[in-house]
Amino acid sequence: MPKFAEGVIKFQNSVYPEKKELFEKLSKGQSPEALFITCSDSRIETAMITQTDPGELFICRNAGNIVPPHTTHTGGMTASIEFAVAALNVPHIVICGHTECGAMKGAMNPEGLDALPHVKEWLSYSRAAVSVVEQMGSDLSEADKMKMLLEQNVVLQLQHLKTHPAVAARLAKGDLKLHGWVYDIKTGDVSAYDEASNSFVPVDSHYAAEAAKMAHDKGCAA
Repeated sequence: MPKFAEGVIKFQNSVYPEKKELFEKLSKGQSPEALFITCSDSRIETAMITQTDPGELFICRNAGNIVPPHTTHTGGMTASIEFAVAALNVPHIVICGHTECGAMKGAMNPEGLDALPHVKEWLSYSRAAVSVVEQMGSDLSEADKMKMLLEQNVVLQLQHLKTHPAVAARLAKGDLKLHGWVYDIKTGDVSAYDEASNSFVPVDSHYAAEAAKMAHDKGCAA
């Protein structure tokens, strides 16, 4: 029996009974805290990284954690974003890239993807991020170029996300926040994009600073 099938049996016999009340609640509907967009890479386990239970994240995964810019063409990502933002009213969207990303390695070397035409076409949505690295990272090592690409791709996909009408409307209302993350598979570190400094900083310090700013602004308003 495959390991994943054995896992289903273990879930039914051990895990589900312990969380039966949660699953019964979830059978009546969902109200996730965030739309979490990340890579399809098998090494990324969203629930483990975020320590969330079923029902807390609405998850979209694809090669390269890509968000195509909005067009009249309907695709899976476009429909899922619209549903999460306009129907489920998620208050947060996270785009999470990761180290050792095969998609980004392919984006950096598209000539190696001729045998994978659909992958090559999909990764064209990261082309602008590659251009940033080519223009600004010419003196960097290959490892540093890849680090820059991982980060620039997340920033680019955040920009693409803002072109989606449902997202733009919620941002205008001020009840939706966008987050850009990069997860390091080897160390477990997660860095978050800080728009003010245009850089990625450790996730704990980023949100601590954000909480302090909100408290300060609230105090000034009072």
